Amino acid sequence: MNLVVLRGTLSRPPATRDLRSGDLLVTYEVTVPGRSDEAATSVPVVWFAAPPAATDFDEGTAVVVIGTVRRRFFGVGGVTQSRTEVVADRVLRASRAKAAERAVLDALAAAEEAFTGANA
Repeated sequence: MNLVVLRGTLSRPPATRDLRSGDLLVTYEVTVPGRSDEAATSVPVVWFAAPPAATDFDEGTAVVVIGTVRRRFFGVGGVTQSRTEVVADRVLRASRAKAAERAVLDALAAAEEAFTGANA
């Protein structure tokens, strides 16, 4: 099962790119606070086919991201490199607490259904 839920702050404004398919790709850098004895972690997030409102966030906006983690490989100068990132299904303002909570609960319910169905 591959489910990621992040709550953090955008450390820079969203970046956008129009894909050949016509879809909008939005990338975020989300800083997630560490536990009391850990430093914060910066997590790259990509959102394929993002709605136009996905760019309405500013640096410093608190967000909740629901998605999956992936590691992709690519070549640069004849060397294979990799990047681990979160592929977002939803990105919501953390200030919309009820909507964020509902989205997280829906994602958990879908994951539980997938998990129990796979073990049946």
